[in-house]
Amino acid sequence: MRREGAARRGGHRSVPHTADLRVEAWAATREECLAQAVRGVCESFLDLTGAVGVRTRDVVVRADTDADLLVALLEEVVYWLDTEGEVPVDVELVPFAGGLRAALGVADADSLPVTGAVPKAVTLHELDFTQGAQGWTCSVTLDV
Repeated sequence: MRREGAARRGGHRSVPHTADLRVEAWAATREECLAQAVRGVCESFLDLTGAVGVRTRDVVVRADTDADLLVALLEEVVYWLDTEGEVPVDVELVPFAGGLRAALGVADADSLPVTGAVPKAVTLHELDFTQGAQGWTCSVTLDV
């Protein structure tokens, strides 16, 4: 049983969605929820068990809303995957006014077992990023 005021553990899951990838994530903080969303997307198509980052990609994302920040961060993930064949296996996020600085520890996607369809783009369909009494939650759909 959870105690009142106890910090909510972060997590993520893939949710069935017709012909697309849908990921839900949750955590006590906005930044951890964003990191969980990144992990959820990456684990939806690759087995990251034991994966180690071979280099760090420093990324700055800016947005007016939290939902737009989620989209911008995941668009960076799709971009690095598509252009360099890299997938984040470690995510560190530092907020600043109007955005985030992300240190993405990336591995070569080709070195990891494929478990699903690779995401091609982030959609705005049923996009949600909300702070509630128990922390932050988000839901996002990606084209595969």
